[in-house]
Amino acid sequence: MTTQAEKGTREGAGEGASKGTAVVTGASSGIGSVYADRLARRGYDLLLVARDGERLRSLAGRLTQGTGRRVETMSADLTVKADVRRLEERLRTDRGITMLVNNAGVGAAAALIDSDIEQLEKMIDLNVTALTRLTAAVLPGFVERGDGTLINISSIVALSPELLNGTYSGTKAYVLNLTQSLHHEVGGKGVRLQAVLPGATSTAFWDRAGVAIDHLPAQIVMSAEDMVDAALAGFDQGELVTIPSLPDAADWERLNSARQHLQPNLSHKAPAERYTRAVAA
Repeated sequence: MTTQAEKGTREGAGEGASKGTAVVTGASSGIGSVYADRLARRGYDLLLVARDGERLRSLAGRLTQGTGRRVETMSADLTVKADVRRLEERLRTDRGITMLVNNAGVGAAAALIDSDIEQLEKMIDLNVTALTRLTAAVLPGFVERGDGTLINISSIVALSPELLNGTYSGTKAYVLNLTQSLHHEVGGKGVRLQAVLPGATSTAFWDRAGVAIDHLPAQIVMSAEDMVDAALAGFDQGELVTIPSLPDAADWERLNSARQHLQPNLSHKAPAERYTRAVAA
């Protein structure tokens, strides 16, 4: 996997002083709730964000009892502008926030022509617009303090646009590209970044996307617990991009290297010769 310079990458157990507050969006269930558990056990206090306030409070109670960490909840729908702005303000002003896990997101499986365009727009609002605004709110403080972590949950569909819905794939490619770009912008300023690309994961995602998880081959479905544990292991190893199910990290490195190899020839004054030959003929 692509690695970045480590700054205290090996996280310890959740005993002793707090490592600051980790904000986890989409925290009420699935991947988000597992991140909340693992980060609390690593020593972070938490701000958990999701629409289901009752479920959040129940999770917060269990985590506080089990880990002794301070856990706060914020009921928010990140497709609603007022709720996004409320969380943005907290991210801008709370100097105790040391990590943001952009996990909230929805998916789609139907072809574009069979999809509800209003629902696709809401998906873009959540997967792209809200994520970008929250990232833009938290990063200046991280840069100012020379310390902070941003974990963005992308998807393997970022690399496989033929899978599921193309709009969904596009939103997750955006998350990957944004993370790589931000690493270039602020990675040398004390900010740790990671894009996580899960494959099929056993969560309620599939019900909301309109695909019963029971219809997927069992051998491709990872538990949320295994996915998050693998992602955090990748984080500990300093990876910028983590694909939890990929057996050989060199496969990703070759793909990323090929992309970078294209860069010098992506923009020139004149068209490529193969096109000018075609015109002359």
